This record gives sequence, C-alpha cells and structure tokens, in this order.
Amino acid sequence: MTAFDPDAGYTDPAHEGDALFEERLNGADLYFEVAGPAESREPALVFLHGGPGYNSYSFRSLFGDRLAEALPGRRVVYLDQRGAGRSGPLEDTDQGADTLDLDTLVGDLEAVRDFLDLDRIVPLGHGFGALVALEYARRHPTRTARVVVVNPWVQFPELALTLLEEASALSGTELDDPADDVRAAAPGGAHAPVGAARIEAAFARLNARDLLNAVQFRDPQSRMHLEFADAEGQLLGGGEVQQALVNQGLWEFEYPPFLQEIRRPVFVIAGAHDRTSYPEQVGWVADLAGGDVTVLDTGHYPWLDDEDAFAEALEEALTR
Repeated sequence: MTAFDPDAGYTDPAHEGDALFEERLNGADLYFEVAGPAESREPALVFLHGGPGYNSYSFRSLFGDRLAEALPGRRVVYLDQRGAGRSGPLEDTDQGADTLDLDTLVGDLEAVRDFLDLDRIVPLGHGFGALVALEYARRHPTRTARVVVVNPWVQFPELALTLLEEASALSGTELDDPADDVRAAAPGGAHAPVGAARIEAAFARLNARDLLNAVQFRDPQSRMHLEFADAEGQLLGGGEVQQALVNQGLWEFEYPPFLQEIRRPVFVIAGAHDRTSYPEQVGWVADLAGGDVTVLDTGHYPWLDDEDAFAEALEEALTR
C-alpha cells in the first residue's frame, strides 16, 4: 500500500477514526499515527520529537486534542523516530545499533511521507527533532511547505558549553571550559572533541537528569506533568539512540552553516525559560535561516506551561 488509507493500520480506541502504523520503511521498523481528515487540502503536520530517543506519545497525549481543535482541517502525523518509542530497536535496523546519523533520520521521514502519499508536509521539530525538520527542508524543498521548530538544538558544542555553565552555577563550582586544553592536545590537523569534553565536564558536576530538569522546565509542576505522561506511556528509555548518535559525533555537530541553504519559510517557537535553546540556539536559526521567532513564557515543552499560547503560536506559524 502506498496511499494513505484511514482503514489501514489498526484503530486507536482513544482516537476513533485515526490510523496507527507499524511499517518497515528505509530499513527500520517505524511506528507512526495519523490523525485528522484524510481529504485535507492543507500540508500534513509531522511531529518530530526530541530526546534524542524520546517519543511522540506524551506530545499527543498532552496536546493532541488541543491541536485538533486549533487545526481542525489538517492531518497530523505523530512519528516515533528510528529506535525510539514504539518503533523497533536500532539493533533490528539494516544500519544496526552502533551509529546513527542525521541523513538516516531524514531518510526515514521521507519514507513515511512517501508511504502516506503526502504531496507536501510541514515538519514540526522539537529540540533535537528540529535538526531533522530543518535538514529535511534543506534536502527536500519541493516536499516541504514550511518548517516549524520548537526550542531547536542546532549547535552542539555551544549547547554543551551552556550546559557546563549551568552545571557549574547550580553546583557552586568554578566554570572551567576544557576547550583550550582539548584543542592543544589534539594532533595536528585532527578534530578536537570540544563538545564531548564539555558535556562530560557538565555531567561530572551535576547528573544529566537534574541538570536538564533545572534548565528546561519553568517550574516543578511542568516537570511532574511530563513525568506522569511518560509513566502512563511506559516508553522511558532512548539511551541506545543517544549513544548511537554520540558514536557518530553528536556533541561535535555544528549545523548552522547548513541553515543558510534552507529555502522554505522557517518559524521558531521558543520558551524563554529553556536555557538549552533560548537565546543562543534560537539565534542561529533566526539569523542564518531567517527564522520568524515567537518567544513564549514557557520552558522546553511549551504545551505543558501554556497550551493556549503554544496553540496560538503554532497556528500563526502555519498560516502567516
């Protein structure tokens, strides 16, 4: 089957009329759900979760009904990316579990679009998922209507420095950026793993969970709200995906040079309380991709803090 069929897949009892799929595409077992009218004339919105290695369950569980109200005439695809959530494990993919790269994740998205026979899509990328959304638009401009990114991550050595700065402040330790030492120790002409050294130093000061909780959430209530959704979905994990990307050099990855090559409209929704993205990471997308930025009084997951403001910002990003 190559065209979207509302009777295909199997029925989600919580969302009558929607379709759920588990398909072998691009060498991986991918899980995705399709909501909304099959005959919509609007480009489908494809949600690309972050993590990396997270899932689309909590976004749909916490915001899906509100999204359907805000965009009643638009189809929405909720994709669990390769190796994450309800998709098959990396070890069962053709590529294997050792490494994972951005090209492969973009290829998965294109395979889903083709499987559903969607003419054009709007990638909606959150955090790490913004990379997939932006690179898809760069590689497939004719298949992309526009791009929406929420609290994007695009410059990972800089992100690692931000996390090191925050970990130092929160732990009451002196900031000591290892970048100069790492560069000095690198053999002539060899790449210096500055990002990896920074993130190792950050997590040595404060464990990853506590650090990310401190810099991503506006208040403890938002964090608990997400944790309850995660517990309900029973989809915790993602370490395999994270490690595969790290093996491929994730913390050294600098995407900004490619932002200048994107020829589709880019819209950014940023949370003022998300130190992982705002303002540095958001600034790269705004400056180099011409991103139209909306800043909300929220954290990394804006639908947790103010779903009405996020719905309004998303609706504007899709219609401006």
